[in-house]
Amino acid sequence: MKKVFLLCIMMSAGVNMMAQQVKNIPLWPGNVPGETVKSPMKTSADNSGNVIRISEVTDPFISVYPAPAGSTKDAAVIVCPGGGYSILALDLEGTEIAKWFNSLGYTAFVLHYRVPQKQLGALQDVQRAIRIVRSKAADYHINPEKIGVLGFSAGGSLSARASTLYDVQQYTPVDAADQLSAKPAFTLLIYPAYLDKGTDRKLTPELKVNAATPPTFLFATADDPYGNSALVMAGAMRDAKAPVELHFYNKGGHGYGLRPGNPAAAAWPGLAQAWLKQFDKKD
Repeated sequence: MKKVFLLCIMMSAGVNMMAQQVKNIPLWPGNVPGETVKSPMKTSADNSGNVIRISEVTDPFISVYPAPAGSTKDAAVIVCPGGGYSILALDLEGTEIAKWFNSLGYTAFVLHYRVPQKQLGALQDVQRAIRIVRSKAADYHINPEKIGVLGFSAGGSLSARASTLYDVQQYTPVDAADQLSAKPAFTLLIYPAYLDKGTDRKLTPELKVNAATPPTFLFATADDPYGNSALVMAGAMRDAKAPVELHFYNKGGHGYGLRPGNPAAAAWPGLAQAWLKQFDKKD
């Protein structure tokens, strides 16, 4: 009984330490492009499916989840939650994912991008987030050339946009960080949406895939109503001779994150972990 009690105390301390380590970094020190006010984010009263939904963000920021002490990995990931560009599924596709990355030894950053329905603002936010993380790489013991993005659903759309529009300046530079590249080193798209808005469900015209598109990992399922997005993105990357890995399972649906009880949720993390090992070697 004493051993169990001691273990509970240690686990609780670990959780508290994790909570204390999380730091929020505002993306925009002054005015937010296209916004008239900067207000605290709002949480929706809808918590169905045991999901925390952020319903409004006007002052975007990133939450930092540092790698555990002693980690030898110097890659980092910016996590973009989904939610149809209307909300952010904060825990399901954000904080829970960041903690999973921590368990693998990676530093993670959860992006609280602008919603609802602010697609340009969201793209500005992810570009700015990549640049800020790159500017602070030394603070978090990460390689500035190994900063990737991961997105779910609409967050997958946003991550794909970041990975194909990185050389298009979406906002007026505000400080020295904006002199840095907004190109991700790698991209993970988990059940991405909105990538097939072209004619006859082909690739969304906005996405400019070419040989320089960052290496990309895609996971989706046949019974996902947005499943075609992963297929067309993989096809476009293959045609462009850009590095791509696609996993397309039969069952799983949409919006499962890492939560138990779903075969797709059980499958993608191990596949992604194996794929990420190519970025583990320190230069």
